[in-house]
Amino acid sequence: MKFLDEAKVYIRSGDGGAGAVSFRREKFIEFGGPDGGDGGRGGDVWVEALNGLNTLIDFRFQQHFKAGTGIHGMGRNRTGAGGDHVTLKVPVGTQIFEEDGETLIIDMITEGQRFRIAAGGNGGFGNAHFKSATNQAPSWANPGLEGEEKTIWLRLKLIADAGLVGLPNAGKSTFLATCTRARPKIANYPFTTLHPNLGVATIDGREFILADIPGLIEGAHEGVGLGDRFLGHVERTRVLLHLVSGQEEDVAKAYKTVKHELEAYGGELTDKPEIVALSQVDTLDPTELKKKQKALAKASGTTPFLLSAIVGTGMTETLRALRDIIVTAQTAGSDDAGSAD
Repeated sequence: MKFLDEAKVYIRSGDGGAGAVSFRREKFIEFGGPDGGDGGRGGDVWVEALNGLNTLIDFRFQQHFKAGTGIHGMGRNRTGAGGDHVTLKVPVGTQIFEEDGETLIIDMITEGQRFRIAAGGNGGFGNAHFKSATNQAPSWANPGLEGEEKTIWLRLKLIADAGLVGLPNAGKSTFLATCTRARPKIANYPFTTLHPNLGVATIDGREFILADIPGLIEGAHEGVGLGDRFLGHVERTRVLLHLVSGQEEDVAKAYKTVKHELEAYGGELTDKPEIVALSQVDTLDPTELKKKQKALAKASGTTPFLLSAIVGTGMTETLRALRDIIVTAQTAGSDDAGSAD
């Protein structure tokens, strides 16, 4: 399945049905009076978040969604049926924007969440509605109101607990494949990962979701390489795991390059807790390892973990460190929600 995280969609809710102009024509009833029914309400356009989806690929093949029109009213005071509703089914984490792409309508962050983005038009009143003491036989009815139409943007930001960042070939996909059941493409060339991948990691009986995004290079915020468009998928994470390959000649420069791109992107990514790890350490001799560990520690201001996903070095310690930060953040979040209540 192809990955698509942005789609432009046209939606239109249904028009309301027109009210009816009708008069009773029954034997032995001399002055029957009006009996025109009201029109039915037009269908609404809804958006619903589903947990089984992780891409907006369905909206590549269908970009127009129109709800049903309300049925017109009929004689004998019969009200027309309402128009059929239309529901856009999107992955959890999808944001709905106005046509300008900046005005947020709703952020779908909960499974099963539903939101009406376009209301159907009301049905018109039939002539029975206008009967009064001074007008016993009104000969007019209301037309139904028109529905709403608009163009919206769907933008997916995956919901994960931890995000993997780093230069291309930093070992992010190998890390994800080793600790989860995800099977990202792994190869010895830059930009093997072309779209985000998700996996569920388990450590000491606790699960959390990892997101691996395509590697960043210098100038990514200006569109160099694959750019920084996929950084939105780690905006919701609670912690970032910054991997720096031990095969880099200058690990400090590699760290600072990615850090600069995170700062240029914004989105409060630099404010998130960060765990730094020197990956692919199985390729280094002890002297070189010590040298690069010291350089990375100086650049990052923290003691980096030493990782080798192939050999298994440091995997348990790193996963536990990620888990501890995630659990702390979840606990703080639940406490804040409780105090707000």
